[in-house]
Amino acid sequence: MLATNLSAIAGATYLLRAHHIYNLEEHEARMDELEGTLRGHIGLIEEALDRLEGKSTDDDRGKKSGEYYSKRGRDEKK
Repeated sequence: MLATNLSAIAGATYLLRAHHIYNLEEHEARMDELEGTLRGHIGLIEEALDRLEGKSTDDDRGKKSGEYYSKRGRDEKK
């Protein structure tokens, strides 16, 4: 009886751990996607601000948003 209980607890723990790890990986993927989207929007806002201030040309259009969007991952501290 004790062995059955211990094996049931061990099995449940293993399954819960595996499910938790899967959820963590899915959450990280969603956050990476969200971060890229936010970075792209920040680039668009900065480009619009530069256009309003007269600091950009037509050649600069789309440059910042593409740069920010492709710069995924955490900013490295120097």
